[in-house]
Formats: sequence, structure tokens, C-alpha cells
Amino acid sequence: MNEHPAPDTSPDSPDSPHRRAFIAPLVSTLVTLPAALVAFFTVGMSPMACDSCNGDVADRFDASYEVAFPTFTAGLLVVLVLLVACWALPWQRRNAARRVVLALFAPAAVMLDYLVFAALVDWPS
Repeated sequence: MNEHPAPDTSPDSPDSPHRRAFIAPLVSTLVTLPAALVAFFTVGMSPMACDSCNGDVADRFDASYEVAFPTFTAGLLVVLVLLVACWALPWQRRNAARRVVLALFAPAAVMLDYLVFAALVDWPS
């Protein structure tokens, strides 16, 4: 006798292919990549905020920026991992919720990453 039952291939089974599985990662990618590009541009231009600074203010800004910029780039790597993970999950119904959660976390991580950067920098007043 056959001890292993045949896999359930009905359209509603958790292991069945999900035909619209690409929608959440696609929307997330179309939102996240431009947001990350704008954030990266803003972070790259932020040293100009202290162009007219000198002395102690400039030293504090430079020291904080040297910590904040690598932190920001590491955060962008986390965003990239989230995007790749939401695309790489198997396209089955049982992974639909995980895929949507990862897709929602990616643009939120860009915003959080920029907020962390802005908090780490000692901006001139």
C-alpha cells in the first residue's frame, strides 16, 4: 500500500501556485527603489549643510557623518535583502502573507533608515 498520500493540488490548497504572487513584490519594488534613490541622493548631499561651518561645529558634523553614512548604507543593504526575500519566496499560497509583509517592510525600512541617519548626524544650527 502507498503510505504517502498524494499532494493536494486543488486551487485552494496551501501548496498550490499563487497566480498573483508577483503583485506585492512588484509594487514594493516600484515604491522602494525610487524612495531609496531619493534618500541616497539626500544623504549624499547632506554634507553641504555644513559648507559654511568652521571649527568645532564642522568637526562635530564630520565626525557624526562618518558614522551615519556607513550606517545608512548598511540600512540600504537590509532594504535590498527584504526586496530579494519577497521575490525569492516560493510562489505558493502559503507564502502569500509572508510575501506581503516583506513587501510592506521594504519601503518602511527606507524611511526608517533615513530617520536613523538624520538622528545620528549632528546638524549645524
